[in-house]
Amino acid sequence: MNAVFQVNNLNKSFGGLTVANGISLSMEQGDRVALIGPNGAGKTTFINLVTGHMPPDSGSVALRGADITRLGPTARVRKGLVRSFQVTRLFSDMTPAEHVALAVLQRTGRSGRVFGNFGAMPDVMAEVSEGLKALGIDHIANHKVSEIAYGQQRLLEIALALALKPNVLLLDEPAAGVPQSDTSRIEEALAGLPDDLAVLMIDHDMDLVFRFARRVVVLAAGTIIFDGTPQDVAKDARVREAYLGNYANARSSV
Repeated sequence: MNAVFQVNNLNKSFGGLTVANGISLSMEQGDRVALIGPNGAGKTTFINLVTGHMPPDSGSVALRGADITRLGPTARVRKGLVRSFQVTRLFSDMTPAEHVALAVLQRTGRSGRVFGNFGAMPDVMAEVSEGLKALGIDHIANHKVSEIAYGQQRLLEIALALALKPNVLLLDEPAAGVPQSDTSRIEEALAGLPDDLAVLMIDHDMDLVFRFARRVVVLAAGTIIFDGTPQDVAKDARVREAYLGNYANARSSV
């Protein structure tokens, strides 16, 4: 099967500090990959590089076989590479329905239309309803974001990303800041993502990572030190030393 997302020998330095050191990574349709590593390993920098928010010093990024290295962030989204952010970037005075409608209008090239009229567009309304229902937040469709719980805001971010119809979805700590009592809703949302969607998730919650991932990539000091199965990552000596430590010991004893 051909890779839907391909990163080849990506490099980036700031002065004498290397933040991406020859990173190569590929994903196929339906992949569920977790990118983990210690703080400062370069995980978010990697996401910024591949999404066009930061230019690499060298290397390339391809989506469905097409080189997108020189494209900006918006053009990459249009091509099907979509990310969520570590911290919510929602509009507090807008409703979930308005957020998703705006994403649909942008995707379909109708963002220039009068935004307040989306309620008169049956196709948009159907997508809004379906998208919010899929994430279990249709009951708060018309509440302002400032009035809904933080966990619901994170679910809305995933709904927004899906409304853009990505081929590859990059999730930067989707459960960050969510109370432990609500993380199960995030996990349900992740489990319900389309089967053919390639998903790469960054997270520090190792229990969440090991329940989600079919493949784990470990980044340390800007370098990939492991790329393999969740079953094998805890056995890797370099990963133990760089990151997992006692967690790896606990998994090995299970």
